[in-house]
Amino acid sequence: MTRPLIVAHRGNSSVAPENTMLAFGSAVRAGADMIEIDVHVDGDGTFVVIHDDTVDRTTDGTGAVQALSTEDIRRLDAGAGFAVDTAGQRVPLLTDVVDLMVVHPHLRLLLELKGDWEPDQVKQLLGVLEPVLPRVLPQSFYVATVRALGEVAPDAPRGLLVLGIDEAVMALCADLGVTACNPYVGFVRENIGVIADLHAAGLQTFVWTANEPEQWRLLVDAGVDGVITDRPDRLGGWLDAVQ
Repeated sequence: MTRPLIVAHRGNSSVAPENTMLAFGSAVRAGADMIEIDVHVDGDGTFVVIHDDTVDRTTDGTGAVQALSTEDIRRLDAGAGFAVDTAGQRVPLLTDVVDLMVVHPHLRLLLELKGDWEPDQVKQLLGVLEPVLPRVLPQSFYVATVRALGEVAPDAPRGLLVLGIDEAVMALCADLGVTACNPYVGFVRENIGVIADLHAAGLQTFVWTANEPEQWRLLVDAGVDGVITDRPDRLGGWLDAVQ
């Protein structure tokens, strides 16, 4: 059995508030090979780590990320809604994640760019990531964003996030020149042959978001390159047990 990379979805998000430094640190301690994060651009043009277009669900604030200043976002509590003892967690900046990766030189990053990004924004992003860039795989659901990544850094790895895979998606991957195509686990469970198809096309695949042993078994047997999970600690233990 080839051991896939353990990719901690928004950090170790089953035990800590998603997309916080607490969740990322927990993922490192749990033995994750890679953390998966989401990045938006706020009203000041700063790269902030948060999943939604608004801060409403994951913090004690309200409003669109792109309409808020960095200072306003940094004041928000991103932990109180998860548990009493996680109150006080802040929305990280991308620079915070880079600092974590510098301290942990084994750690890789699967970085989802939210929304449509212009090439100039991608250039700025890659500049922030420069100290750890060889360990970063940027990805997006947004075709224009993936295309901008290819325009700015044509030789760098990049991924396309998809719900499912068909001939049109495979053709799009070829057109975009991506190195990875990352589908939803629900689709893969019903179409397990797509993993072999992706590998035959020279593509890596990191499947999202698999949290149960029966899903892990299916994906490992199919030879996925990485399993994106909210439970990196449990996945690591399971892999150790079955190897």
